[in-house]
This record gives sequence, C-alpha cells and structure tokens, in this order.
Amino acid sequence: MAKKELPVLQNGTTATKKPKLKYDCSKCPGYCCSYDWIRINKRDIARLAKRFSLTFEQAEKKFTKYEKEYKARVLRHRKDHIFKSMCMFFDQENRNCTVYEHRPTTCREFPEETSCGYYNFLTWEREHQDDPEFIPLQV
Repeated sequence: MAKKELPVLQNGTTATKKPKLKYDCSKCPGYCCSYDWIRINKRDIARLAKRFSLTFEQAEKKFTKYEKEYKARVLRHRKDHIFKSMCMFFDQENRNCTVYEHRPTTCREFPEETSCGYYNFLTWEREHQDDPEFIPLQV
C-alpha cells in the first residue's frame, strides 16, 4: 500500500496529522471550566467583545478580573452546583460552553495532550460505580 503524503502548507511546511483524542468533552461535567484561573489575553477579550457587541474595555471589565497572585487577566466565575465555581460562560444546566466558537486560547489548547486526566478518572469512576452519568462531587 502506498504511503499517503501529507499536504504542503502555504508557508512551505508539511501539515502534520492530528493525533486521535482519547477523551470526549461532551461526556464531562466541565471540569476544566472549574479551574480557578482561566487565563485570557487581549486577543481573547477582543474576540468576546466582538461576540457580544461590546468595546474592548467593556468586555474586559464585564468578563475578566486581574488576578494579582497569577499576575494575569482571568475569566470571571460564578457558583456551580457540582464544582465550587465555574467560568461565567459555562451553561450549568447543559454542562457546556456558551461561547465555544469564541472561547479563549487557553480553552482551545486544553488539555494539550491526546489524553485528559480528569476524563480518565471520570470514565474509571463511572465504570466502577456502574453509572454512566456519575459525577464525583467536589465539596
């Protein structure tokens, strides 16, 4: 069998095949969205400002806060019934992101690997609890 050649991109580099992911975010209660500090950059704020028809300054004030300890802007949170708190853009009933197409860079890149530790833990727990909907509650 002939080996498939990967396409050459406009910049002259060869495209790389994306590795298969070993997790399914649609089966997760949004663990990564509960991280205390979800870093956001200026490009992310501009993207959200455009999505909500706000100025950059309005979006920055409404959606972010400056975290002194982290020395960076992070997304605001709100209380959650499963985790302590969640990103303000997380739909707590449907357990998904309400700004997925406009989500910050850090969310686009997460979990940076083909595997997600929380998903692995969750899958193991659901198998051992014999409950495909089981969610270990954070108290």
